[in-house]
Amino acid sequence: MKKRILILTASFGEGHNSAARGVRDGLARLAPEGVEVELHDLFAEAYGVVNELVRKSYLGLVNFAPRTWGVVYRWLDRKTDFDTEFARFHRLKDHFSALLDRFQPDVVICTFPAYPSVLREIGKENPDRVQTCKSVVVVTDSITINAAWYRCAADYFLVANEQSASVLRGVGVAPQKIKVFGFPVSPKFSDFARSNRVSPSNNSDRRVLYMIHAATHGAPELVRRLADLGVDLTVTIGRADKLRPAIEAAADGRPAKIVGWTDELPRMLHESHLLIGKAGGATVQETIAAGCPMIINHVVAGQEEGNARLIVETNSGVIALSPAAVVARLQRVFADNAKEWREWAANIAKLSRPRAALDIAEFLLSLDSPN
Repeated sequence: MKKRILILTASFGEGHNSAARGVRDGLARLAPEGVEVELHDLFAEAYGVVNELVRKSYLGLVNFAPRTWGVVYRWLDRKTDFDTEFARFHRLKDHFSALLDRFQPDVVICTFPAYPSVLREIGKENPDRVQTCKSVVVVTDSITINAAWYRCAADYFLVANEQSASVLRGVGVAPQKIKVFGFPVSPKFSDFARSNRVSPSNNSDRRVLYMIHAATHGAPELVRRLADLGVDLTVTIGRADKLRPAIEAAADGRPAKIVGWTDELPRMLHESHLLIGKAGGATVQETIAAGCPMIINHVVAGQEEGNARLIVETNSGVIALSPAAVVARLQRVFADNAKEWREWAANIAKLSRPRAALDIAEFLLSLDSPN
């Protein structure tokens, strides 16, 4: 009989969705005939338009009022009654319960921290619904891990790196429950893992990928400055099509590839020497998987601080928060025959786990049912 695996995410930050898709795609590649997988955003399914309004408010707060979000994040980190709080989400519980009854999963994967607490509340009311499945939490943050992730009942906690595992052990999570696999980026990253990136030098292309994040006010100026340097520049604008004219004007006819939404990031990161972007969970973990050093130009208070620390403390890149600072660091890292870049590249290669989604899939398939 096929193993049934339920993956739960929420669109409050791309890291949750990226991890969920990575796990799903890893399972699909590893055991296409031996597993049945469903992926759900139960917040969107249960609350519809209301959820979308809350999601947009959250993203607006994170991107345009980061200090305020930092206050909220620290308040959440101090809370100890998550089960009680999430018990009030009656519609979410009803949707979750119905899904458990219909799908009857062997394993429930949670890439958003609310679900384990809701699952426990369901189990209090109807133990038969949850006793037949394993609960696995995929922690999408690094180092600065909010208490919502670990103040819950789960069979396993999957983390991206040893630094994050140390944090969980430090707050009392049983070591046998903690598994370090890496962040479940798309399995496509493993396809490029053996390809060699030609090092930049004074006489070769210096390929720079600039991923524009939601706070776009400084993006045209940075593109103009980067174009002035003469680097081989690629700029991704995602779905922000309204930004394209300003970016094209900033490039002012100089060579720069401007890309909208794409599923080619694994290839683009492997082909690039350097990424410029925000310290989002998905972005940082994808650049690590690709072994591509990073200049971080935006850090959201709270969850992104740990991602930035991971890059800086491992000497795999730096933080530079203004266009002038980014350009200054870019010039320095490529100077002297790219001496500093070579150090960053060697260090980030030690962190890289491009097979993480496949390794996680193997682990999930190996789990026995609780009963």
